[in-house]
Amino acid sequence: MINTYPWWKNLLIVLVILLGVVYSLPNIYPPDYAVQLSPQTNGAAVSQRALRTATQALDAAGLKYSEPEIIGQNGLIRVPDDDTQLKARTEIHKALLDNDMHYVVALNLAPTTPQWLADLGAEPMKYGLDLRGGVHFLLQVDTTSVLKDRIDTLETDVKRKLREEKLRYADVTSPVQGTLKITFRDSETRAAAQELLQSQYREFQITSGIDDLPYVELMLTEQTISDVEDFAVSQNVQTIRNRVNELGVAEPLVQRLGRNRIVVDLPGVQDSAQAKNILGKVATLEFRFEALPNAPRSTTLPFNYEGREVNLERNVIVKGERVIDAQVGFDPDSGLPQVNITLDGEGGELMHRATRDNIGRRLGVVFIETRSRERYEMVNGEEVLKSTPYVEKRVISLATVQAALPSKFRITGLQAGEARELSLLLRAGALAADMFIAEERTVGATLGQENVEQGAISVAVGLALVLAFMLVFYKVFGIAANLALLANLVLLVALMSSLSATLTLPGIAGIVLTVGMAVDANVLIFSRIKEELANGMSPQGAINAGFERAFVTILDANITTLIVAVILYSIGTGAVKGFAVTLSIGILTSMFTAIMGTRMIINLIYGGRNVKSLSI
Repeated sequence: MINTYPWWKNLLIVLVILLGVVYSLPNIYPPDYAVQLSPQTNGAAVSQRALRTATQALDAAGLKYSEPEIIGQNGLIRVPDDDTQLKARTEIHKALLDNDMHYVVALNLAPTTPQWLADLGAEPMKYGLDLRGGVHFLLQVDTTSVLKDRIDTLETDVKRKLREEKLRYADVTSPVQGTLKITFRDSETRAAAQELLQSQYREFQITSGIDDLPYVELMLTEQTISDVEDFAVSQNVQTIRNRVNELGVAEPLVQRLGRNRIVVDLPGVQDSAQAKNILGKVATLEFRFEALPNAPRSTTLPFNYEGREVNLERNVIVKGERVIDAQVGFDPDSGLPQVNITLDGEGGELMHRATRDNIGRRLGVVFIETRSRERYEMVNGEEVLKSTPYVEKRVISLATVQAALPSKFRITGLQAGEARELSLLLRAGALAADMFIAEERTVGATLGQENVEQGAISVAVGLALVLAFMLVFYKVFGIAANLALLANLVLLVALMSSLSATLTLPGIAGIVLTVGMAVDANVLIFSRIKEELANGMSPQGAINAGFERAFVTILDANITTLIVAVILYSIGTGAVKGFAVTLSIGILTSMFTAIMGTRMIINLIYGGRNVKSLSI
């Protein structure tokens, strides 16, 4: 019969809408504001003493709280509002530092979704920085250390090339940052060395002269310094983006600020403690041989390993930037966790060349991490949190080389938490320069709440006007279009929640635009039905012709809009991406509800029976 759907198609549409209702339900359960305590060391847990110290600090400050609890390894204290949350974080942090307890104290949003919804994988939408607030980091890149590393690498290479050419030098020093000075016993050797170095190192300005001894000086040019610093900051930006992706944070803002700073905004983040732990650390590896017993002290460096001091060679075999992959695994013999390392081509060659001639020696893996010491100081009568960066180096593995190592090998002797964190940091990419948190702040939700309220009003007003327009102009058909529009909004919210998309203020604008675009398809269909009725076609034939013949026009219009949305998402950042995501999802859901949903309702009202007229 004309204008009837088979039962399975009606059932499919109803099931899709019911699923949309279920997966949009978590958004009616707003999360609680909370302060989270997390251990700085992997494998550790927040103690009851620390939680008690935190609650005592809140009592002393007269701040309200409820349900202090330890969940897994973290402590969680719920508070009534965002203003109390900010004050509570400061009071707890001070109290813990005064008691020499070092924990990550971060803002959190404790979910209140019912367990049965959580078991189905239903989660509420995350709000952007402009709606809910979030965490803001300003990271300082130590470009000075990059230049020093460049000169240190140059020194090693120059010494090796001079030895290979049998050109004896007296000394190699770096008297000024960005320069390397090589002295020789005679001018003939100096001249030969200068000719060799000029052919090998064209990016350096090479000069010669005589002080006490003839010398050749290599100096980084201003252009080279600028290029090195730009590369370091750019690589760090990309690495931070990778780490944010590893954390699963939606729609982050990671961008360069000035010459050597990086801004990181994490909107809608649910666990800022983990973000601070990962982003606030600079972790890389160095592979060094254990020093021989008779090695001069000038060629060795002391390190801590399992509570005792070991001496490793100053010369580094491979650094962390040569690591292209790191995965957690388990030793098949002992069952203990390990990290499976894969080096790039050059790194694998360096490792193989170094280990093939040193079988039987012990190879140390040095884990280098930049951390911060925090303390409160009185500045102009106010307590201000001060952070002092420092570098912590420790040997995490010291094993005997049994055979020449290829580009793939493993690091053992780690705890489970250490293995997971190390693999994440290395897999996300090596930092080209040391970096520490110069500023950390949390964007409060006071302004965000106003944006949410005004955004909700704009959606409600727009929806009401559209519903009224469709009802007045298209009567019964308008009712069908309105029901489909409401279903469209439910599906839009459900999909954004399921995809963990972050709702921003421009995203709300995308929803308002979707409300208008969703009924646009119905307007085209209904106008075509009116034309067919005016041309003398029967009501059933007009309904069928309206839906069938308007479909191509609707499809073309939505595809072109979808292409624009995809382009916006691919080249845009931050808020632009938020708008593009909402618009893209809205286009897809409106195609489903405006065509299939509306037609199902019209079919149920008019389909399969003799109709003399239509209320349109």
